[in-house]
Amino acid sequence: MAWLHITAPPDWQATPTATSTCACGRDRSAVGRRRVLALIADHEAHKTSCPLRSSQEGATAA
Repeated sequence: MAWLHITAPPDWQATPTATSTCACGRDRSAVGRRRVLALIADHEAHKTSCPLRSSQEGATAA
């Protein structure tokens, strides 16, 4: 459902980038080490708050 794509070039001076997308319509991106790390944390948190995931869990439990 959710995808996290990180590009971290091998050159330590190069700027990393990341995108976080989800089937629910979420589409976020980040540029720079600090922002990429924040997006990774936000992506992980989205797993618990995604409306598609929570509705599927409820349907499975029923």
